[in-house]
Amino acid sequence: MRFLLSFLLLGLLGLLQALSSSGNRLLVVIEEATEKERYSTFWGDLEARGYKLSFESPKNEKLSLFQHGERAYDHLILFPPKSKGLGPALTANVLLQFINSKGNVLLALSASAPTPSAISSLLLELDIHLPPDRTTLVVDHFNYDSLTASEKHDVLLLPRPDAPRPDVKNFFGGAGTIAFPRGVGQVLGTKSPYVAPILRAPSTAYSYNPKDEVETVEEPFATGQQMALVSTMQARNSARFTVLGSVEMLENTWFGAKVKGRENSKVTTTTNRDFSKELSAWTFMETGVLKVGRVEHYLSSTTAEKAGNDSVAQLGYLNPKIYRVKNDVTFSIELSEYSYDHLQPLTLPKPDALQLEFTMLSPFHRLDLHSISQTANSTIFSTSFTLPDQHGIFAFRVNYKRPFLTNVDEKRTVTVRHFAHDEWPRSWRISGGWVWIAGVWVTVAGWLLFVAVWLWSEPAYEKAKGKKVQ
Repeated sequence: MRFLLSFLLLGLLGLLQALSSSGNRLLVVIEEATEKERYSTFWGDLEARGYKLSFESPKNEKLSLFQHGERAYDHLILFPPKSKGLGPALTANVLLQFINSKGNVLLALSASAPTPSAISSLLLELDIHLPPDRTTLVVDHFNYDSLTASEKHDVLLLPRPDAPRPDVKNFFGGAGTIAFPRGVGQVLGTKSPYVAPILRAPSTAYSYNPKDEVETVEEPFATGQQMALVSTMQARNSARFTVLGSVEMLENTWFGAKVKGRENSKVTTTTNRDFSKELSAWTFMETGVLKVGRVEHYLSSTTAEKAGNDSVAQLGYLNPKIYRVKNDVTFSIELSEYSYDHLQPLTLPKPDALQLEFTMLSPFHRLDLHSISQTANSTIFSTSFTLPDQHGIFAFRVNYKRPFLTNVDEKRTVTVRHFAHDEWPRSWRISGGWVWIAGVWVTVAGWLLFVAVWLWSEPAYEKAKGKKVQ
C-alpha cells in the first residue's frame, strides 16, 4: 500500500513539473470549429507540455474569463474571427482585467480577417498600433517564398530573431528560416517601457492594402524595421501579452514546409514549429520567469576585532533590523530562472549587471552584485560595502527589470543609527588629534615650569650697614 501511494505521489510530482509556472488552464477562442484541424500539430505540442485546452467560440453566450471573481483560465489564445467583433465576454476592458489578474494572452492576427475594434482598442491601450485599414498586409519583394508567393510576395522568409540589445537574453534565437505568410505589421509606441519587439520586418518590407489597385504605394503604414511582426507587452505584474502578426504560420502546412527564396536560393525547411514553441512557452511563462530565494544582509565581520564593528548588538546575526553608521555590511540574494519544467541558475549576459541600491529617498549606494556561488538550481549574488555616515531609515533594494524576464523588486528596510556616546574612539586613537593633544600637554608643562621657576626664584635682600642713630 505504501509503495502504491509513493508511486502515485511521484506521478503527481512529475505531472506538476510539466506545467507552466503560472498554471495549465488554457482557453482557445476560435470561431470556426472546423479550423481546429489546421492547427492540430500546434495543439498537440501544447498538450504534450501539460496544458489543458478548452476551445470556445466568441459567439458562445456562456463564455467568461472569470468565475466567482477569480480567473477561470490561466492563459488565453485569441484567433482572428471572421465576424466584426468578439462578443461581450471579450471586450477590451475584460481583456485588460484578465491581464491585471496575471493572465497571459497570445493574440494572433491575419490579413485575411479584419481585426475587431475591441482588439484595436486594447492594443492602443498597450501602445501597440495597427494599420487603420483592417485588411493591410506586409509584403517584401526581396525576401519571399518563390514556391508559394511568386507573384504576391506576401509570404516572408525571415531568419530567427536576435536579441534587441546585447544585455537582453534571447529566448527566440537559433538557426533556420521562419515562414511568415500574410502577416499584419505593428508599430510600437515610444511611451511605454513595457512593450518590446520579438521579430522585426526586413528593411525592404512594407505594409499596404491589397484592395488599393495601384502600382506604387505612396504612403505606406510602416516600412522596414520600424514595423514589428511579433511584439510583446509584459505588464508590471509580469503578465504577458504577445501579438503574433500571422496566425497562418501556426498551421500544419508551415510546420517543416519546404521554402525557397528568390533567384538562386536553396530549398530549406522552415522552423515555424520550434519558433511557435518558444513563443508560446515564453507567453505562458514557461521561460523567462525569475524566482527569488534567500535574501540576506549582515555585518561583514562576525567578530568585534574589525574596526567599526564593535559594540553592535546584532553582531553575528542574519538580517538585523538596525545597523550603525559606517558599519561594513554584506548583502546577498539568491535567484533562479524557470525553464520549461525546472529551475536553473540565473546567468546574466556579459554586458548586463544586477545591482543593489542602498537608498533612503534616493540611492546612497548603487553597486554591482557579483556571482559568488551556484547551487543546482540557483545563483547567489553578493556585494559588501560601508554604510554611509547618515542615520535614518534605509532600504536594501534590488530592482531588476529587463525585457522578456519577469520583474524582480525586492526591498528590505533597516534602521541606521548614529554612534552611541561610548562608541566614539578615544582621542589618542585619532592621529589627526595628536597635534592638539601635544599642544595641551605642552601648555601644562609650560605652566608647571613657570610656577616652579617663580617659586624657586626669590630675590636676594642686602643687610643694612652701621647702627641706627636715634
